[in-house]
Amino acid sequence: MPQAPASQPQTQTAPAPTASPSPVAAVAAPSAVGPSNIVSKQASAETETVIENDLYRITFTNRGAQVKSWILKKFDNDAQNGLLDLVNPAAAQKYGYPLSLWTYDEALRNRLNSALYVASNDGHLSAPAQVTFEYADQDLVVRKTFRFDHTYVLNVETSVIYKGAALFAPPAWPSGFGDEVTPASYAAARIDYHNDASTERTALVFPSFVSRLAIKNISGGGTLKGPFEWAGTGDQYFTAIFIPDDPSSAAMVTLRGSLEVPQKPGFNPVGSNAKDANVELLGAAVGSLHGPTSQRMFVGPKELAVLDAVPVPTIKNDNADLRGIVDFGWWGILARPLFLWLKWTFNHIVHNWGWAIVIQTFLISIALLPLRITQMKSMLKMQRIQPQIKSIQEKYKKYSLRDPRKAAMNEEVSAIYKKEGVNPAGGCLPTLIQFPFLIAYYRMLGVALELRHAHWLWITDLSAADWVLPILMVVSMVAMQRMTPQAGMDPAQQKMLTVMMPLMMGFIFFKLAAGLNLYYAESNLIGIAQQAVMNRTKLGREMREMMAKRARKKDK
Repeated sequence: MPQAPASQPQTQTAPAPTASPSPVAAVAAPSAVGPSNIVSKQASAETETVIENDLYRITFTNRGAQVKSWILKKFDNDAQNGLLDLVNPAAAQKYGYPLSLWTYDEALRNRLNSALYVASNDGHLSAPAQVTFEYADQDLVVRKTFRFDHTYVLNVETSVIYKGAALFAPPAWPSGFGDEVTPASYAAARIDYHNDASTERTALVFPSFVSRLAIKNISGGGTLKGPFEWAGTGDQYFTAIFIPDDPSSAAMVTLRGSLEVPQKPGFNPVGSNAKDANVELLGAAVGSLHGPTSQRMFVGPKELAVLDAVPVPTIKNDNADLRGIVDFGWWGILARPLFLWLKWTFNHIVHNWGWAIVIQTFLISIALLPLRITQMKSMLKMQRIQPQIKSIQEKYKKYSLRDPRKAAMNEEVSAIYKKEGVNPAGGCLPTLIQFPFLIAYYRMLGVALELRHAHWLWITDLSAADWVLPILMVVSMVAMQRMTPQAGMDPAQQKMLTVMMPLMMGFIFFKLAAGLNLYYAESNLIGIAQQAVMNRTKLGREMREMMAKRARKKDK
């Protein structure tokens, strides 16, 4: 990846804590072990060590003491023909493998990650387990220790002594994830960190202690100085997060590079005549500025139940776990409960995520029915007073907007509103109340890992795009527009909106996840049923008769 020069490391320009010192300043005091009394320690051949538990199978190579395969046993790969390997092979070959070491000096970095380390164990190990890798020559002493248990969390201890001094050489996750196979999946990558002293606020003025750096705000080799209670990189569904034992001494190097990938994996292999896409690749290295690093590391899925169970006792001003990694957006106060409700429906009622969405959408639509009725009543009242409002406007249309006499028109209109009990915003208010709710549902389904590769009827992946549901959504929107009277709207304008608005929404939703389209399509179908019932009521018949009468007058 593009790196900062050794003498002047590039400072991250995105919102962050203070920048780290230069590589020279990052070096601690000289070690008691000098080059003259170092015993050479290096392996004569490359070997592998496999660590396994019920959740993963990790394969280390002693070349660089880094990970060449990190398979999650509970998740399929994108092709759904095998287990997911979190190591992105093409990216790792170009930019480095997980748990490699990162230094500002590229030559030294390559040396650290290509040397043959002596492994304390090789072959196959079952967690709980520990493996240590050591390397030493005339001016370099390196030690890397990893401890594993039955969770997604491992302990990482590293130290690098170079020419007698401890060096800032943090362990890294440098090259994205194995589930990144399309340009869209690479674009979902982020670098996140938790800072207990953060004063950031969301749009709702809630405190936020998590900073999320988008690709455009990240420079390769840029350095952020802590404190960090946790920091690392992730994509839409998986993450690699470092949890320093000492947040105050932690620093993170943000890594960014480019890679060519097929536009459609399986259809145009890289290097073929078909066009490839150039994507941005993110990584992160986190360690102690004092040199030797001791920290935990979470590598796994962005599942709420899993993240909530990872304690982070150094967090004092927020939930002391990793739940902040899941980004529900501004409306997380609604999105998280919605997801927990959806998961409860899946676990206790239907055991299928598609049907769980169907049930939840139905209940939400029924709950919002009073708002729809309120909106229709407000529209009817507005329709009743339209002739009076129009008469007043005709009377004052000869005056300009700046004419003081124009104020008299507003007073007369307000008097009619008051007499008839009409709230001009009454028709819009129910929609405004529903808007945060709809956005929260959108965010909730967008980050729900459980929808990844979830099947429903003809759909094999609720997190992927589907062409049937967007078409159904467009057709249902056209039907609902035709059934719903539009108070005060010109018939020609109404006819245009009946076609243009659904087509525009269909274009937007065509590439969105099938789970989201299922929610919106079903909401429209339920809305059609509700509107059909309303149109048969006394209120509905009166409104439609008024609209038909107005249309006949316009035709004359």
